[in-house]
Formats: sequence, structure tokens, C-alpha cells
Amino acid sequence: GRGYAVFQPNFRGSGGFGTVFRDAGFGEWGRKMQTDISDGVAELARQGTIDDHRVAIVGVGYGGYAALAGVTVQHGLYRCAVSYGGISDLNALLSLKAGTDGSERRQNDSISVRTLHRYMGTETNGSSAVDALSPMKRAADADAPILLMYGADDTVVSPRQSESMAQSLKANGKPVELVAIKNEDHWLSRGPSRIEVLRGAIEFVEKHNPVRVTQ
Repeated sequence: GRGYAVFQPNFRGSGGFGTVFRDAGFGEWGRKMQTDISDGVAELARQGTIDDHRVAIVGVGYGGYAALAGVTVQHGLYRCAVSYGGISDLNALLSLKAGTDGSERRQNDSISVRTLHRYMGTETNGSSAVDALSPMKRAADADAPILLMYGADDTVVSPRQSESMAQSLKANGKPVELVAIKNEDHWLSRGPSRIEVLRGAIEFVEKHNPVRVTQ
């Protein structure tokens, strides 16, 4: 309705397509799970559906990670990125799930930790290879403006993920906006919050990647 083509990819590792498709994501977090998205963008450009010089990337949760990685781990692809409850520091996520980060929200979720290790392609926390895939650790490489939003009561992805990302971007002189949604969880369970986030996202995208009107 705002004049944008919308591409919502099912990158490898996504659920709902069988175990083979899911397992194809193991070891591919920030790798082929990421390039599946940009490959789709390239194909849409080849078809003439979009202008690949005028693309924004928006996501929630892992999708928020993909949005952040799209302008830090990857480069030259997107004009801006929007993340809600996104993951910016993979090792911090592993520490939170393992209950070793000193947080009051200790989770000790060994199943989640094992699953995350499989997707990240590592067996231990603190891997430098995982840091290389973490947008927060790559903040100096950011090549587009970023909007970070998060639910203040999110218990799935710690608000620290967005707050630390904003701090790292600011420290490196990168354009960033940070918005905390009060009394909200990871799933945007409150209707007014959903409207607030959607309005914020579209306003940011329209500012940094406006629709080009052709006659």
C-alpha cells in the first residue's frame, strides 16, 4: 500500500518445510541463511520486479538479526535496516540461554543452547568465528542507517541485545535510532504496540529508502 514490493523469504533453516530443509540451516547462521535472503533480492532484480539499489531490510527476532547482519556482516545491499527484538551478539545470546551471563533472567535452557550451537556451527561459547557473525561486533562496518526497537519486557531476546548494538553503533559514529516499547514482550502481544512498531518501521524506511515515483 506504500508502493513497496515486499519479499518475505523462507531461508534454509526455516520451519514448516520438513527436517531436510530445517537441517540445511545447521552451521549456516549468518552464512547461507543470510545469503538466501540476498540471493532472493538478486533474483527479484533479475526479473525486473525491484531495483536492487533501492532495498531495505526489516525483521523481528532472528529476522532482526538478519536485518542487522545485512548491513554489517554483508555490505552494499540495503539502504537501511529495521530490527525489532533482534539479536546482535551471538555469544551473549548463548550465554543468556546457558544461564552464565550473570543476568537475573537466568534460563539454563540446554536444549536451546544445543540448537543454537548447531545453527551457528560451533560447539562452545565465546567462539571468535561466532563474533565475526555478530552485528554488534561488526558495528564499525555498518554501511546504512539502523532502527532498533525492542520490547522492554522481552524475555526471549534480552533488551541488552538492542541497547548494546546502539551503543556500539554510536561509538563508531554510525547512524542509529533506538526505541523501547514499554510493557511489551517479544511477540508484540498488545495491539497498540504493533501499531507503534509498524508506524516506526515504515516511517524509517520511507525516510531512508523512499519510493521512487515514475511517470
